[in-house]
Amino acid sequence: MEAAMGLMRRMPPKHTETALSALLSLLPDHSSDLLSQIDQPLQVLCDVDNAKEFILCEYNRDADSYRSPWSNKYHPPLEEGMHPSAELRKLEIEANEIFTVYRDQYYEGGISSVYLWEEDDNEGFVACFLIKKDGSKYAHGKRGYLHEGGWDAIHVIQVGPEAQGMAHYCLTSTIMLSLTTNGDTSGTFNLSGSIRRQMKADLSVEDGHLCNMGKMIEELEGKLRNQLDQVYFGKTKEMVCTLRPPSELLLPMALPDSRKP
Repeated sequence: MEAAMGLMRRMPPKHTETALSALLSLLPDHSSDLLSQIDQPLQVLCDVDNAKEFILCEYNRDADSYRSPWSNKYHPPLEEGMHPSAELRKLEIEANEIFTVYRDQYYEGGISSVYLWEEDDNEGFVACFLIKKDGSKYAHGKRGYLHEGGWDAIHVIQVGPEAQGMAHYCLTSTIMLSLTTNGDTSGTFNLSGSIRRQMKADLSVEDGHLCNMGKMIEELEGKLRNQLDQVYFGKTKEMVCTLRPPSELLLPMALPDSRKP
């Protein structure tokens, strides 16, 4: 199991589904652990009742159906599917509305979904905030630089029971990034990877759970973006400049030779 998790951490996100399927066939006894611990690129389905798309994941799945956060119905229909309580459903509707604004401000489009459910011990609840942005010029991308590209963000927050006006929050965030260029200036280039981090905090519930969860997601997602920029783009730029120095850096060395009689 440890070796399997180490392999999946080094697997490009676009190959995750294929690699996970192979591991499930090799390790059938660990299928539940693999499915619960390995994040896969997010898929999308349309809620025909609201004409809105929603994101599929393990957290809104029951059997082979997925619950829409917009209509609270399963697609395809499932008679005895699990649903959040009335109180959590009200909070889930508000969270989806707020997170739509957050997504538009930070991502300039894309698809977002929020799912809430009770903990098994009925103390506290869990929330899952999802964002999927297709960055290709044929989809959600507005600048048209990428041939293909995607950004999948998964934020899972465990919220403990309230005690003396405080609650414990444990946020686990995963970002999966992949991009491909295919142009005359850049040529064919592929970059992909994933990163996961965790944040814990004890916060006052005076302003509400959504306010606390939103602040934590915004803070941790900002840190993850900076780390991705440094690790993936920074290192890639360093390697490219080392292997292929810009022509202007070579120009001063070429001038003396060109002036020889």
